[in-house]
Amino acid sequence: MYSACVAASFEGKTYMKYIEELKKYITENVRDMTREPGGALKHKYIVPTSPLSPYYSTNLWDWDSWLASVVMGQVEADSGKTGEFLEYERGCALNFLDNMTDEGFMPICITPQGFLHLDEEKEKVFKTNMHKPVLAQHIAFLVQRDGGRTDWIESRLPALERFINCYLERYMELQTGLMYWQDDMAVGVDNDPAVFYRPDASCGSIYLNCLMYRELLAFGYLMEMRGDMTKANAFRFKAQTLADAINKWCWDERDGMYYSVDFALRPVNAGDWLHSGAPRDYPCVLTRIDSWSGFMALWAGIADEKQAARVMERARDKRTFACKAGVRSLSRLEKMYDLRASNNPSNWRGPVWGISNFMLFSGMLKYGYTDDATEMAHKTIELFGRDLEKSGSLHEYYNPDTGEPIVTHDFQNWNFLVLNMIAWLEERRFVDTF
Repeated sequence: MYSACVAASFEGKTYMKYIEELKKYITENVRDMTREPGGALKHKYIVPTSPLSPYYSTNLWDWDSWLASVVMGQVEADSGKTGEFLEYERGCALNFLDNMTDEGFMPICITPQGFLHLDEEKEKVFKTNMHKPVLAQHIAFLVQRDGGRTDWIESRLPALERFINCYLERYMELQTGLMYWQDDMAVGVDNDPAVFYRPDASCGSIYLNCLMYRELLAFGYLMEMRGDMTKANAFRFKAQTLADAINKWCWDERDGMYYSVDFALRPVNAGDWLHSGAPRDYPCVLTRIDSWSGFMALWAGIADEKQAARVMERARDKRTFACKAGVRSLSRLEKMYDLRASNNPSNWRGPVWGISNFMLFSGMLKYGYTDDATEMAHKTIELFGRDLEKSGSLHEYYNPDTGEPIVTHDFQNWNFLVLNMIAWLEERRFVDTF
């Protein structure tokens, strides 16, 4: 039941009528994202859509399966049926670890037929992106939810460590200590202008670095559960070192925002007479492109209180990010702002996504911005509730100003995280990421 203050905040609001319908729809349809083993996928797993959708319906994706698992955690918390989806959730991690190379390269996506864009020549696989650094977080989330049990993953922890070390050894810019995308292939926020069509190994993405910070912390937690405090503390130290690098290079004091950085600078050559009087002494420059990814610093917990306050000013600004449907994926003031429908790449140049709403909501809660979190939850409930009422399903992304769906009927995935938002509003157990 709602507390009196929450009930009062709903009074007269249209989103209130959608809450029960969304709860019913999600709990009845969440199992549609589960799949049985087949082909290259030896374990049960999770996909982003129902079987009715022509897109993504058999593919195991990296951050999609992690976040769908967070939804399943909330469904279990609400129903009290512990372990209902655990085999499918664990299977996602096991499938990815099964398909990792000896050097630690892990695919972004696996289909029953195999995994995508993997070159037969070993070294060439490192010329493209690999699984986003969310696997330790996914595993840690499941271990936490299951009372600290690690027996199911114990023998795979050395492989997980190789995956993380592969990032640190092959995808880190050494002067800054920041992680970078190798190319613009399947970066999650597909056509983010900070990386899309940019030179290879040039984008120190704020999104990627925030994920990596939490990944290092998650692996530290897993080592602690294993009883290896030396390694636990070593990885937590790596996490703090990365957080310091993010605040040094990605924070913009002028704008009060976190940005990606650009490494595509010409090398400093001793014999370069033209520039010898004042050669550059900085390893990167800020890519001042206003993307929702800057809000990931709140979700990750990297910002200090003053930085968080300034970031929140930006999140509330209706000229840039704030809108009827939640948070725009790109500021409306950017020249690249565009709401067109596209599946390849998916469009992150302005449309509202359920996951960007949820990640900002989670970050708001971390820093105590409960009024803002409440507003974000209300907007997301109304966005999905109206869509469900009108079309009978949810979609991949939406028009920020009207809330109209843009593309991909029957997309479920992280949209179902609205259930977690509802649980928080109702002052029940709220399941968040690790």
